[in-house]
Amino acid sequence: MKKKKREYQSSELVKSFAKIYGFEDKLVAFEIKDFLEDYLDKSLFSEIRSVNIEEKCVVIKIDSPLLKHDFQMRKSFYLKKFRDKFGEEKFNDLKIL
Repeated sequence: MKKKKREYQSSELVKSFAKIYGFEDKLVAFEIKDFLEDYLDKSLFSEIRSVNIEEKCVVIKIDSPLLKHDFQMRKSFYLKKFRDKFGEEKFNDLKIL
């Protein structure tokens, strides 16, 4: 799928505004949530309440105790996936709440 020129430019514009006003982490959190939406089943994804980044730590709030336990058991797997996709330097840890 090829991006239109205008679509690419608007994406770059949003990123530069994020950098100027200091909400880059929120944009990355949205990208992580989009990644999880593609990666997980629809019913599992609906159990994820929020994704945030606080001091280089990805914080995922999950309603389902079973999914929460699964994320805790596979914490290093998910952290590696996020680092591979978004960059090593962006995240130090992953918290599941």
